[in-house]
Amino acid sequence: MIDTLINQRVKSIQPSGIRKFFDIVSQMKDVISLGVGEPDFLTPWHVRDEAIYQLEKGRTTYTSNSGLLELRQEICHYLYNQYELKYNPNDEVLITVGASEAIDLAIRAVIEPGDEVLIPEPSYVSYSPCVILAGGTPVAIRTTEETEFRLTAEDVEECITPRSKILILPYPNNPTGAIMEKDDLKAIVDVLKKHNILIVSDEIYSELTYGTKHVSIASFEEVYDQTLVINGFSKAFAMTGWRLGYAAGPKSLIAVMTKIHQYAIMCTPTISQYAAIEALRNGMENVRCMVEEYDRRRKLLVHGFRKMGLDCFEPKGAFYVFPSIKSLGLSSEEFCDKLLYEAKVAVVPGNAFGKCGEGHVRISYAYSVETLEKALERIGEFVQKYKK
Repeated sequence: MIDTLINQRVKSIQPSGIRKFFDIVSQMKDVISLGVGEPDFLTPWHVRDEAIYQLEKGRTTYTSNSGLLELRQEICHYLYNQYELKYNPNDEVLITVGASEAIDLAIRAVIEPGDEVLIPEPSYVSYSPCVILAGGTPVAIRTTEETEFRLTAEDVEECITPRSKILILPYPNNPTGAIMEKDDLKAIVDVLKKHNILIVSDEIYSELTYGTKHVSIASFEEVYDQTLVINGFSKAFAMTGWRLGYAAGPKSLIAVMTKIHQYAIMCTPTISQYAAIEALRNGMENVRCMVEEYDRRRKLLVHGFRKMGLDCFEPKGAFYVFPSIKSLGLSSEEFCDKLLYEAKVAVVPGNAFGKCGEGHVRISYAYSVETLEKALERIGEFVQKYKK
């Protein structure tokens, strides 16, 4: 009886392809799990200590819907110092429950039934479901290893229709580790400046780049007014459980997003906000140390997969590798199933991130070197069994 009342749009959405494997993993022993995109570092002590101090001070009440002004000011300082982006902390920044809420709010604030959202794939699993939940239509833009999984201006222009309302720009990219450099972005800007399309730039991995500093598309004056920058504290500052992100962009859009946030959430956790202020003021050295360690792990995995004979794109950002398993004659899901049960290593099938991810698997290197070396040994033995 109740089943007939459930929203059909929600029922049509498939469960996350990531969670399928990790529900199985939770029931198995001695499995090395390399699937979750969560730093293995603890939140830096000085950040935790600040939260404890604020808790002892009794800072446990609601904040404004937009978040603490002091935090919004620090975010504005950070965005200007790191990426030369200027925002007004009073009405152009919203603190959200992780970057994920910011993505959902942006889509709900703009999309009406039938509108289209352009999504480069492979990409984060939540974009398309958020679009569907808002009544919109996700339009996948295929990227490939041949172009280093970068989005091209030609592909964007080819997919734009009168119904296009949003382009999601997910770089540095999850799952591929691809980045967009200044020249790549300039070509995209030249296309988008001619269209009334919102650019939702998901920059949650902006601090996690290797050899090339992140460039935000919002730094281009031509599209600054049509860009929403989304970021947060989970990845760079190892603050996943604190659930804190933010959006910075046009005043009118932030106002509408805040309205939705106001009714659905009220405000983000107060103690997390105080911790984030400390992270921005005094945590960049911690970030640099974590990036150095991620870089070491990145090189280890790329070398390891190439040594076992698998093509492996060298990621320039985030903390994932996305090796090709096409030469083994197995689909992404077959590979992951067999690897899990035969070698007791859990990774994520590439098709969980869009159809064009088929033939690849995503492996996170947010794990210790010891864990990664042990996993590589098991994967290497597994690959030899199926190598043609």
